[in-house]
Amino acid sequence: MATRRVVILGAAGRDFHNFNTVYRDNPDYQVVAFTATQIPDIAGRRYPAVLAGKLYPEGIPIFDESELVNLIQREKVDAAVFSYSDVLHATVMHLASLCIAHGCDFELLGADKTMIKSSKPVIAITAVRTGAGKSQTTRFISNILKKLGKKVVAIRHPMPYGDLARQACQRFADYGDLDKHECTIEEREEYEPHIDNGFVVYAGVDYEQIIRSAEQEADVILWDGGNNDLPFYKSDLHICIADPLRSGHEMAYHPGEANFRMAGIILINKCDSAKEADIRAIEDNAAMVNPGARVIRANSPVSCPKPELIKGKNVLVIEDGPTLTHGSMTYGAGVVAARNCGAAKIVDPMPYAVASIAATYRKYPNAKGILPAMGYGEHQVKDLEATIEATPCDVVLSATPIDLTRILKVNKPMLHATYDLAEVRPGQLEVEIQKTLEVLAHQA
Repeated sequence: MATRRVVILGAAGRDFHNFNTVYRDNPDYQVVAFTATQIPDIAGRRYPAVLAGKLYPEGIPIFDESELVNLIQREKVDAAVFSYSDVLHATVMHLASLCIAHGCDFELLGADKTMIKSSKPVIAITAVRTGAGKSQTTRFISNILKKLGKKVVAIRHPMPYGDLARQACQRFADYGDLDKHECTIEEREEYEPHIDNGFVVYAGVDYEQIIRSAEQEADVILWDGGNNDLPFYKSDLHICIADPLRSGHEMAYHPGEANFRMAGIILINKCDSAKEADIRAIEDNAAMVNPGARVIRANSPVSCPKPELIKGKNVLVIEDGPTLTHGSMTYGAGVVAARNCGAAKIVDPMPYAVASIAATYRKYPNAKGILPAMGYGEHQVKDLEATIEATPCDVVLSATPIDLTRILKVNKPMLHATYDLAEVRPGQLEVEIQKTLEVLAHQA
């Protein structure tokens, strides 16, 4: 049987994991390239030989997804493997049609093929869309486990924006580790909350190496998913978060719908901001496609220090970047906090956007009126600072998962709004976690 020539379509995360678990050291396939989208500054690099294995002594090139047709034709590609997340079903099929029209198979890997088995209990937290509320849910679950006397190690979905070889297996226990690994704003947003809660977090590129390292110091592994991607590990409890502010998206995006169908618990977040009809629509969809799942409602209360500094003021709101970009939201917790505190006006930064921030608005026009916290590299951080300085406002209100004042240097007062998870019926998640751990202990 001839070796199949493969291109992996990705965004510097799931694509690398799919390669590591299915294609690396497999002589039946030759991966001729990766493509990249969603994340800036990924194309033009190489997946390094030290991670690619013995079959790829020169590593594997990464091209922009816009070059896909040329790649298929030039490299005589047999199959394109779709390997990134938070994409409309229609978009996936448009790519499939493109590949098929140029004589190339289009493939999606099954979840089980890429899930690694751990020797420790695994609780996976995923979502139907980016920005559904994984951050506060992960904090909430980790505190339950801490209360139960379990040592928790979180493993975060990959965010390899730097030197891939050096990022194969990263461990973060304090802020010094964040500085040592030169983390971007996006990485800090995901790692700092775990550190603030007193938990170690792992991330990187090689998730086999990562899980084996984490197992050495954990009673329970907490998988902290990215976007709406599938878990990288076989989970003993899978919690999928649904967003009633985007009701219906749980059945319209890949691979979020797969998580919605697979999960043991479907957590409907933001119920305090949503319409009852939208919440019930998600419950109806859950009953239709995943009738065995436990469905739990939760609120996402937002708090802001010194609300008197917001009341009656012109406010520039900064929201989590991915939530506004490929998450397609038009606002987040920052807008909720500003309105709750009586802001006179939410100032539109779009006319004052600089360089890469202006480019972000052109690509994601839904983000207009709010400033996405883009910081995938030093140049974007500088552009973010310049945009803030240029925008006429009385105060800046950030609602990213971290306090941006630790990173940004601006000459305007900046406040940090925070958001948490609160079950509508308290105690349900703790009961489900206890049941899972008791079953596993009995099996052992």
